Amino acid sequence: MELAAVVTVIVIALVFDYTNGFHDAANAVATSVSTRALTPRAALAMAAAFNLVGAFLGTKVAQTVGSGLIDAPEAMQGLLVVFAALIGAIVWNLTTWYFGLPSSSSHALIGGLIGAALVSSGAVQWGGVFTKVVIPMIVAPIVGFTLAGLFMYGLLWAFRRANQHRAMRGFRRAQIAAAAAMALGHGLQDAQKTMGVIVLVLVIGGYQDGFAVPWWVVVLAAGALSAGTYAGGLRIMRTVGRRIVALDPPRGFAAEATATSVLYATAFIFAAPISTTQTITSSILGVGAMRRASAVRWGVAGNILLAWVLTIPMAGLVAAGVYLALNVFLS
Repeated sequence: MELAAVVTVIVIALVFDYTNGFHDAANAVATSVSTRALTPRAALAMAAAFNLVGAFLGTKVAQTVGSGLIDAPEAMQGLLVVFAALIGAIVWNLTTWYFGLPSSSSHALIGGLIGAALVSSGAVQWGGVFTKVVIPMIVAPIVGFTLAGLFMYGLLWAFRRANQHRAMRGFRRAQIAAAAAMALGHGLQDAQKTMGVIVLVLVIGGYQDGFAVPWWVVVLAAGALSAGTYAGGLRIMRTVGRRIVALDPPRGFAAEATATSVLYATAFIFAAPISTTQTITSSILGVGAMRRASAVRWGVAGNILLAWVLTIPMAGLVAAGVYLALNVFLS
């Protein structure tokens, strides 16, 4: 197969990875910026650095994405499937970024792969999609919401007699550590999805047997995600950090700490490609609801939920259209 075709699709995968970075930068830093624990530029620099490190911590999720969701056709048809999937994911990322909605880049990529595979001669591994995507997509936000609320309740009880000024100062410092851990988890989860796609391209092109992730793929994916994160996504950062719930340092810390624990557990234990966006957003909703139900701007939350529901089908629809158009053009 033409090496140029394989290289082209890999470059598009890295473009998606970059959009993933600036689209999802808010996941790690929005709460720290909104509570003034960090300045926006310092927060993005820290998130970019820890994204880079996190990408080197594992490849289980990459193997799930590369081999556990679709059976792509061989040769050029397979490359068209992956190319169309990436375009579908990029289009959805840019659309939701424009409107400031924190949707899932991970689910956009998965939706793109499913949509392109359905209209090609490839096959969707529905069992893998159900166990590795659908169940975590439902369970992770529920777990994040519940654990964050319980953790916030525990913090309120533990610090009920503490000096407020001293406690707030301590929580601002704790938030910096929690934001760094969250950025590490973002790199661990999201860079691996691009790694999985690149490995799938190498297998389709006949340049690799098996779905082990080469070191140079890890380096490229980590670098693209980190660069995108440093570029930042201020539109989505405002939505996550301010428009859902008015956060203070204790609530920001509780949300980030909870989301981080969910990210690590799903990556290391279940090898499931969950959404960092859904995880941190549901955790923010959890700590906000613990204050009182009216503290949450449910209209904004409803718009975010709608974006979550639409992500997989809309990215899949765009990817299917791109595949069909390219197939007609090249035939």
